[in-house]
Amino acid sequence: MNIVIIGHGGHSKVVSDIILATEGIQVLGYLDHKYKTKEVINNFICAPISEVREIKENNDDVRFVMAIGDNRVRKEIIETLDLSSDDFISLLHPTASISSSAKIGYGTVVMPNAVINADAVIGCHSIINSAAIVEHDCYLGDFVHLCPNSTLAGAVKVESGCMIGSGATIIPNKTIGEWTVVGAGATVIDHLPRNSKAVGTPARIIENHYIKTG
Repeated sequence: MNIVIIGHGGHSKVVSDIILATEGIQVLGYLDHKYKTKEVINNFICAPISEVREIKENNDDVRFVMAIGDNRVRKEIIETLDLSSDDFISLLHPTASISSSAKIGYGTVVMPNAVINADAVIGCHSIINSAAIVEHDCYLGDFVHLCPNSTLAGAVKVESGCMIGSGATIIPNKTIGEWTVVGAGATVIDHLPRNSKAVGTPARIIENHYIKTG
């Protein structure tokens, strides 16, 4: 199977490594806004993201994967492309430990040495970065990014669009509202509202853009 990576920056390097470590798939090329025209570089197709339809139509057995770390940008591009779920592939590094009862949505990337335990549910187009831990019964929405070495204890709920910083820990049974950012190294011991930013140990909210209506 041929894989086209959307995004050609630092994050695409680790996504490419997952593909190299996985049998039966290979990188066909990269799509990125930095390319103004379609060209071939080092035997890879490199083209603007707007070329996605042409590449899909002209190449057999091709799938796409996002390699953009920013959750909002990743979501905006996905919505613009308007591809079907079947057009995307989930990438799971061979060193990741993933329970047979876990569920992982399409387009999600699981990096080296990550752990996803029993009955965890991961949404679509999310990033489980290197050595991140998702314990049993956790739920992650779409477009979530767990940064390296972050830990979700049992039954944590992380709603869509959240970023959990490197080395952060969330204790069991807590909910992180959508589009919230948890800073690196933070320890979350309570629920966090959506559209907020929390840092420190214990974590405290330093920004909150949530406006309650109704």
